[in-house]
Amino acid sequence: MTYQEDERRLRELPVSEAMRLLAGVPYGRIVFTRHALPAVRPVNHVVLDGGIVIRSSPGMVVGDQATEAVVAYEADELDSDERLGWSVIVTGVATTVADPGEAARLKDLVRPWVTGEMDQVIRIQPEIVTGFVLVPAQAVCGPA
Repeated sequence: MTYQEDERRLRELPVSEAMRLLAGVPYGRIVFTRHALPAVRPVNHVVLDGGIVIRSSPGMVVGDQATEAVVAYEADELDSDERLGWSVIVTGVATTVADPGEAARLKDLVRPWVTGEMDQVIRIQPEIVTGFVLVPAQAVCGPA
């Protein structure tokens, strides 16, 4: 067996490790439906109490306060030179945080990187969490 330096493999992550990695990066991409079509937006987030919290323009990701939306959230940390890194995808239900006190507290934790009206605080409750890490292959069968 010989090791091929340029070979990589994907290793699936346990949910707890995937959520820990997600909590360690400041931004990701939310996938939602807009005008009956898929839409993707980069947003910053915090992971809090097992959920993901983001801020958005009112009505962008979810409608009014009574609306729920199924969304996906993806974040990664990849090194294109080394071809190593990880990716986490969360699928879940996004809801607007309706309680004014809770929304104000969360607004202080999630400061948008862009200017403009980002007054809607959204919590994503994970239903499906998948995570993968790209690692060097341990050994590859081949000529010695």
